Amino acid sequence: MRDVLYMEAVEQAEALLKPQRIEVLRQLAEPGTCSDVAARLGQSPQRVYYHVRRLVQAGVVEQVSARRVRGIQEGIYQASARSYWLSPKLVGRLGGRRAQDELTLGYLLDLVEQVQADIGALDRAAPELPSVGIAGEIRIPPAQRAEFLADLQTTLQDLFARYGGAEGDAFKLAVACYPKGDEDE
Repeated sequence: MRDVLYMEAVEQAEALLKPQRIEVLRQLAEPGTCSDVAARLGQSPQRVYYHVRRLVQAGVVEQVSARRVRGIQEGIYQASARSYWLSPKLVGRLGGRRAQDELTLGYLLDLVEQVQADIGALDRAAPELPSVGIAGEIRIPPAQRAEFLADLQTTLQDLFARYGGAEGDAFKLAVACYPKGDEDE
């Protein structure tokens, strides 16, 4: 099972638009049969099989094995990934690009779309790749936002100069700073 399945096809997204399919998908986090899932959800195996078949066609569920039960071949299915990421290209960009001002939400959204597309492309090539993630919380008074951006740029330029040589594995670095919501979910 992959960590992430990056979906760029409308057919894949459509397969996930039904709440019942999402529940079937959750049940298939571990391998199981349509009968197993049907019993847990209080549904008929035929109804669950209909949804599983659509999820298999969309590539979000895979048949991992099969077994014979009372002379009938029964498939054992599992979700293709732990999580599913819908490409922004499924909707397309509405309106023109925002100004490339690094202090705007529009710039951050463009950056996130690029990171999402880059990660999605990597996941298809090899699901387990070395990566680094760092997150934290800071507080910046409005009057110091430009100063913070300048400090951050200086720090990153120093890192780029130190690690930007021609040797070693190439990594892409993106840093995002956005308003924290009232509650963490």
